[in-house]
Amino acid sequence: MPIELKMPALSPTMEEGTLAKWLVKEGDTVSSGDLLAEIETDKATMEFEAVDEGVIAKLMVAEGTDGVKVGEVIAIIAEEGEDVSAAPAPKKQAAPAKAEDKPAVTAEAPKPAAAAPAPVAKPADDGSRVKASPLARRIAEARGVDLSGVAGSGPNGRIVKADVEAATPGAAKAAAPAPVAAAAPVAAPAPVAAIEGIPSETVKLSNMRKTIAKRLTESKQQVPHFYLTLDCNLDALLKLRTDLNAGLAARNIKLSVNDLLIKALGVALEQVPDANVSYAGDQLIKYARADVSMAVAIPGGLITPVITDAGSKAVSKIATEAKDLATRARDGKLQPHEYQGGTASISNLGMFGIKQFDAVINPPQGMILAVGAGEKRPYVVNDALAIATVMTATGSFDHRAIDGAVGAELMAAFKALIENPLALVA
Repeated sequence: MPIELKMPALSPTMEEGTLAKWLVKEGDTVSSGDLLAEIETDKATMEFEAVDEGVIAKLMVAEGTDGVKVGEVIAIIAEEGEDVSAAPAPKKQAAPAKAEDKPAVTAEAPKPAAAAPAPVAKPADDGSRVKASPLARRIAEARGVDLSGVAGSGPNGRIVKADVEAATPGAAKAAAPAPVAAAAPVAAPAPVAAIEGIPSETVKLSNMRKTIAKRLTESKQQVPHFYLTLDCNLDALLKLRTDLNAGLAARNIKLSVNDLLIKALGVALEQVPDANVSYAGDQLIKYARADVSMAVAIPGGLITPVITDAGSKAVSKIATEAKDLATRARDGKLQPHEYQGGTASISNLGMFGIKQFDAVINPPQGMILAVGAGEKRPYVVNDALAIATVMTATGSFDHRAIDGAVGAELMAAFKALIENPLALVA
């Protein structure tokens, strides 16, 4: 019988997506592991692979369609000779209604659609074989992922590539996250019309921009931010960077200042574990490892790839990972597990000459560090006024989870590591 291909959940938070591009057409023969479409999520554009063999009988959702709910049928695969003429007509991308064509508002608001059920890994009839695509099995074997603990998002609960890449190697099914107190719903702002008389154009928001707007609005409304700012003398750090780069040249590794700042924040979070936390309603989650999210600007928005265990990782390894993650972030090639999570963030606008700024916390994280440009300034060195390369750093903290004294302790630890950087390579 025909197989319904449904919009997959390509990340744990995905509820809907944009079917950006079909990579197949009706009549094409596909096999398990073949790429079918490019789907734009709230974070990136990702590829969707086939898990069954057959012929593309109908494409149910047109290329470029927004707001396709997870679980909605997007295509039908048929075996050779099967009749799919009774299948519903494909869904077309709706054209925006003109202002004069808008229907009158009815007295009764439409009821919200029921949320798609969470995909569950469904075992084979004998209860012992896990249903997974061949590509997913190969990736799982290479990464040491136990498929019995992975929930599948493919048809009939089949495990696909994205499920394996989001799983933790060697781990069983992840425990449910700690409950977080539900926030009061935020009223949607009224539409803003363009100012008359000024030439303008209306640009459609991407899923990423919609998510950024929603999450950061909620952060500023629901998270009580407080800010701590200090100056750091960068001269010793810059000298250490020069010396390390000379030694790493043979390995074709070049450290940036940001690589050393990520390392410093990771070590500082380990030294002040009370700042490496998340607020979760009536609970406080304390992390045993410092995973630092680094803000990377990409076309149309911002994404935060994660340097895992930044406090314990060698700076050369951080440099290699950061360069690779930033490159793939700009190319839209990151996998969900590479940009989800993180216990704290760092945002660096120094390359634009910005001296100081306050960053918005990315929940559920408890803090974000904003760093500005290093510039020559008058600075007291050994009780004497001198000229030094000085950088201003500002920490934004969630006051529900982190007290002022704890935030100050973290900032002091960060400053000490920057001004005495040999501790970063000890």
